[in-house]
Amino acid sequence: MSERYFLYDDKENTKTRFVSFVGENQRYDLAIVQSDRHYGKYLVLNMQGNRFAIIGPDDLEEEGYLEYAFQISEEEAEELKAFLHEIV
Repeated sequence: MSERYFLYDDKENTKTRFVSFVGENQRYDLAIVQSDRHYGKYLVLNMQGNRFAIIGPDDLEEEGYLEYAFQISEEEAEELKAFLHEIV
């Protein structure tokens, strides 16, 4: 077996918030991970849809980003964006 070549192998303390809420269009079960790894952005995991994205304030303003990242409709993205604006 060949030797494994690591690009990095770091451990970091993180702060994780688990949130579940029901919007007009769907239920959201999120894990929101805060660390220093991604320059102040949050790692947002949608546990219902098995999708995740690295999100900061600039990403929330990018048209179509949440729809693409989480494979959700525009209406669902507006609900998610409204919530994420409160924490990001």
